[in-house]
Amino acid sequence: IPVHSDNYEMLHEAERIVAHIMSLAQSLGGAISGEHGIGLTKMQFLEPEKIREFGKYKQRVDPDDHFNRGKLMPGSGLKNAYTPSLRLVQQEALILEESELGALNDAIKHCLRCGKCKPVCMTHIPRANLSYSPRNKILGSGLVIEAFLYEEQTRRGVSTRHFDEMNDLADHCTVCHKCLSPCPVDIDFGEVSIQMRKILTDRGQRRKSLTASAAMAFLNIKDPTAIKLMRTTMIGWGLKALNIGGKLATIAGLVNGEKTPAATSKPPAIQDQVINLVRNPAQAIVPKKTTRAMLGIEETHMIPIIRDPAKINEDSDAVFYFPGCGSERLFSQVSLATLAMLYDLGAQTVLPPEYMCCGYPQIASGLQGKGQQITTENRVLFHRVANTLNYLDIKTVIVSCGTCIDQLQHYQFEKIFPGCRLLDIHEYLMENNVSLKELSGVKYMYHDPCHSPMKAHPPSQVASQLLGQEVLLSERCCSEAGTMATSRPDISRQLHFRKQEELQKGILQLTGEEKASNDTLKILTSCPACQQGLSRYTEDTGLKTDYIVVELANHNLGKHWQEGFIKKARNGGIEQILL
Repeated sequence: IPVHSDNYEMLHEAERIVAHIMSLAQSLGGAISGEHGIGLTKMQFLEPEKIREFGKYKQRVDPDDHFNRGKLMPGSGLKNAYTPSLRLVQQEALILEESELGALNDAIKHCLRCGKCKPVCMTHIPRANLSYSPRNKILGSGLVIEAFLYEEQTRRGVSTRHFDEMNDLADHCTVCHKCLSPCPVDIDFGEVSIQMRKILTDRGQRRKSLTASAAMAFLNIKDPTAIKLMRTTMIGWGLKALNIGGKLATIAGLVNGEKTPAATSKPPAIQDQVINLVRNPAQAIVPKKTTRAMLGIEETHMIPIIRDPAKINEDSDAVFYFPGCGSERLFSQVSLATLAMLYDLGAQTVLPPEYMCCGYPQIASGLQGKGQQITTENRVLFHRVANTLNYLDIKTVIVSCGTCIDQLQHYQFEKIFPGCRLLDIHEYLMENNVSLKELSGVKYMYHDPCHSPMKAHPPSQVASQLLGQEVLLSERCCSEAGTMATSRPDISRQLHFRKQEELQKGILQLTGEEKASNDTLKILTSCPACQQGLSRYTEDTGLKTDYIVVELANHNLGKHWQEGFIKKARNGGIEQILL
């Protein structure tokens, strides 16, 4: 019987209905033990002789009482049952003097425990554990909230163990928001996870990760010299070290023989985390320079406008391109291909005057203050850009990253560039009838990111139209999930296990083989983090990964398109306006 667990009258009404149903069933010659088995609700109505028989069976098959210790046994009653009283939390929240916990309670209190969220949840990997579907995490969140309240009421002091449990719940989420769609009461556990991470961060209880902190530092900096230094150390040396570590671990036999990933109910030992970290190192090739460095546009007081002078006229489209960290600082070939394709179409492309992050990674990690600061500073700067370039009629803001587009939706760009729209580069190219000029006999799979950047058209339709063939959609998270692959490689390993199964199914469906070979099959994506994540499967699947816009540039603009575009752009194709 679905109930709102914070509605006291509804709970009592449900109890009365249950008693009526049980009585009616028995009066008709029916049995209390139905197809769902016996739980706390039915236990109180079960006949004593059946309870005794069950007790004998339990003693025979589980003499050490491992399963549901002390519960549902003769004489046990409900004294060992513990469920969160969310109504109590609502009434007594003032005791905690913690408004964030009240908001957290409000976000989950209407859960019907129906389980419709389980099939779409990326961290619900039943063969590893059953604890981390949104439904179960909501139950766990309620227990943690009540534990905080109980200890505060009894003046026992808040146990750090509860913070550990909250960290565990918050870590087991890719913040993909896919659980929102099937939820009948509109609970978005992605947002709940962000709330928990913020509470933990604000109270100084967020579990630390050196690699995640380093990644966040890389996203926060804007100085070109500092970015170059961190690219060299973190990306260059770091990836090489992980690859070497992976090879050594394989030779030593530390990564062989695992059929299913281990459970993740608590952080594993350091040595196990290291093994998980090097088990499938990223194989993606990162260019030596950023896009801005290659084009010579790193001056923070100048607004770059990139266009082909031979194609510009009064009707030429003017667009504003926000590259984002992954497409500009990391996989710079993505932003370079985006600029090259827009250049080839005859568009005038305006770039921000400096390296920027959208603020989403910070907010998703619980660093709400930093994320809001970045968002505000960016919006102020974009208004200055719009005022400086008020002679340009910018009607489209182009993005090449899904998390960026999710965050930029909060920027109110329609007030910055009046009447503009926010659009992924691939949707823009599709609208301009761009597609592969020459099909090379390669078949494609498409991995749509958890944060899909394509909002105006179905992602599979966009990929198929651009590539000129039916493209197979590959489901499930790539296992990168922002910084999860480095901060919690044990959880990422579970996601990797599930995604690899999907990739192998796709390979078998398209080629009839168990492994891709001879460059006849590629997997494409539209997210920089996913490009890195998917590269971890290359050795096991044979699949090579690339961006759709890069694939288009490779085929449509020629083999040496990067060198050609950079030369043309730097030779009269870039106009820089003083901000």
